[in-house]
Amino acid sequence: MSCLSTYAAEIVRHGARRARTIPRRVLIATFLAISLPAVLAPAPALAQNMQISEIAVEGNQRIEAATVRTFLGISEGQAASPGQINQGYQNLLGTGLFETVVIEPQGNRLVVRVQEFPTINRVNFEGNRKLKDEVLEPLIDSRPRVVYRPDVAERDAEQIAEAYRQTGRTAARVRPVIIRRPQNRVDLVFEIREGGETEIERISFVGNRSFSDSRLREELESRQAGLFRRLVNTDTFVADRIEVDKQKLKDFYNDRGFIDFEVLSVTSEFTRERDAFFVTFRVREGLPFKFGQLTTTTDLSVIEPARFDAVRKIRPGNTYSPRLVDDTIARMERLITRDGLTLIKVVPRVTRNDAAQTLDVEFFITRGDRVFVERVDVEGNTTTLDRVIRQQLQFVEGDPYNPRALRDAERRLRALDFFEKVETATTRGSTPEQVIVTIKVVEKPTGSLGFGLSFNTDLGPGASVTFQERNFLGRGQDIRASFDTTGSTKDVSLTFSEPAFLDRDLALGFSVFFREQTDNENADFETRSVGFTPSLTFPVAEFARLQVRYRVSLDRLEGLNTLNSSPILLRDEGTETTSAVGYTYTFDTRRRGLDPTAGVVLRVSQDAAGLGGSQKYLRSTILAGAERMIFGDSIKLTSTFEGGALVMFEGDSRVTERFFLPSSQMRGFEFRGIGPRDTFAQFDDGLGGNYFIVNRFEAQFPLGLPQEVGMKGGVFYDVGSLWGLDDKNGAGGNKVDDGFSLRHVVGVSLFWESALGPLRFDFSHPLKKEGEDEDRFFNFAVSTAF
Repeated sequence: MSCLSTYAAEIVRHGARRARTIPRRVLIATFLAISLPAVLAPAPALAQNMQISEIAVEGNQRIEAATVRTFLGISEGQAASPGQINQGYQNLLGTGLFETVVIEPQGNRLVVRVQEFPTINRVNFEGNRKLKDEVLEPLIDSRPRVVYRPDVAERDAEQIAEAYRQTGRTAARVRPVIIRRPQNRVDLVFEIREGGETEIERISFVGNRSFSDSRLREELESRQAGLFRRLVNTDTFVADRIEVDKQKLKDFYNDRGFIDFEVLSVTSEFTRERDAFFVTFRVREGLPFKFGQLTTTTDLSVIEPARFDAVRKIRPGNTYSPRLVDDTIARMERLITRDGLTLIKVVPRVTRNDAAQTLDVEFFITRGDRVFVERVDVEGNTTTLDRVIRQQLQFVEGDPYNPRALRDAERRLRALDFFEKVETATTRGSTPEQVIVTIKVVEKPTGSLGFGLSFNTDLGPGASVTFQERNFLGRGQDIRASFDTTGSTKDVSLTFSEPAFLDRDLALGFSVFFREQTDNENADFETRSVGFTPSLTFPVAEFARLQVRYRVSLDRLEGLNTLNSSPILLRDEGTETTSAVGYTYTFDTRRRGLDPTAGVVLRVSQDAAGLGGSQKYLRSTILAGAERMIFGDSIKLTSTFEGGALVMFEGDSRVTERFFLPSSQMRGFEFRGIGPRDTFAQFDDGLGGNYFIVNRFEAQFPLGLPQEVGMKGGVFYDVGSLWGLDDKNGAGGNKVDDGFSLRHVVGVSLFWESALGPLRFDFSHPLKKEGEDEDRFFNFAVSTAF
């Protein structure tokens, strides 16, 4: 038996080590040694146990002999069968501590020879230029002063390769190599061949009839390689991003009534040069459905269905959307909570009418399952505090479990934009009536330091430096410092925001600012303002928020020419103190309204000065806008109305408080190019006005260019006026004309989503203007949204 065990162990040992080959004579001898006794010897001899008087351990260096005997599972003085000896051999190999194991019986003595795996001296990465060592080190389990294991090293290599695949380098190859050192130590080196980025050359769709390829591509995270492919990371092929794209497509179609939409398959094919992918989504749209009959029913006597009908915003004929159904359920459940009721749920019962392409929805209010939240575990938040994540939950330990509330919490956590990945899961608690909620997150960088160059036809070339941290100290707070300068302005600001003040949906903000304007276009004077503004912002309805604020500032007007400037401006010269309280009410349905292709926004602001300071006035503004997507969401129509009024409680208005109409509000004119001006003075500076109205109409449409170019066209029509002065006594005692007069402008626009930011080019022509107006044919600026 001793010879058999020794040879068998040698075969296993040689088979496990690829660096050696088994000589033919060893194979023949082993075969004869095993087969002949098996044929000639009587059967009972094979089953004979071995009485072990001593277990000798040889070859061990770091591991104690007693530890080896414990792993072996055989004790001295024990009778061991061949099966037990073989199991002991497997036990030793299974520890992962030994590179080779040989068990050799010598009479009643069992000799165990081991060769320990070496200890890792250090871990190095070679060939990695795109992903630095500090990025790769957290991905691997192999560490210095830890036992080297080939299976762990191979797994680490795969983790490194996967990290490269996530950056679009699908051809990356990683090979673990060991370098032997004295004292049974090794250096572990991961040799990396990064390869090039594998781009997406083209994204196409098969089966889409209602929406164009270009419109669908706008919904994806993946992007086609374009003109600035070296600057854009989303045009690299990442398999996980494709899964996100499939979900985004499903959400897009479902939100527009296509309840049967499916992504049938996604194929990714290499180009002929094998340096890029062609990605094709094969989809089945189905038919669009609308809401049919909507009812609220219940089997509970404490529920009045009519009260719940009142909170249902959707109406028959609206485009069907699962999101709207979910929002309706959320509103009904909030009403249930306000009534002090628990363990009641709203179940949507949907009846499909294929002939009419409608879905009847019955909101059935009934008793919920008696399942409670036992515990909420948060994992993976290495920077963000637990309380910041828990603030997005509308439930706590002990509350009834609501799957919809958990889905809403996951959506809100993603909207924070603090995490690369957010996953939620539930497991059974300590009793069948309890669940444990687990929230797993993966942090991502939230700080940024930006340096920028810009050009604006109103203010000229400029530069900016901006620092922002959106998750300051992991508390969810936003802090931003910026410095912007152009040829005629300097703007320095520091803002801070706490979005969950007092652990409520209450945003506390502070802002400190300094603004200086010199050598203004159409103004030969200088202004300086320095101030401080605290504010509180909170929701007042589903789509409405209210901000209340206080503002204190010092506003200085100087640099006037006593001979050439208007007497109106000369009387404004000096420094005034403003102490004002104000509010802004905003109602906005453009992102989560009833219709995903349309939305409205209403913004009303008022500031009353006079609580201290030298200025006493009421300054009011209003903005009302609407937008709609038509022709398969390919054309965007917008209409925006703005107006403002400045009413003085004491004295005359100053140029620092009056309104002006920059090109962002009224296109086709120079900055300070319209409105009252003292034409009798040598310097006929724009004086601004106490009142203004502007109505802007615009259509944006595709130009037929490849989507990766990022260009769209537009046409616009603006009409507006700026008028009204308290002090009209101009140069030479003449009265300044401050009357109401509408200006009309038409034009075309080019929108470019460039790698440098959203750019807008406007070419305009005034249809009606006044003789002293300063019009402008071309305007260039960073594109903004109202």
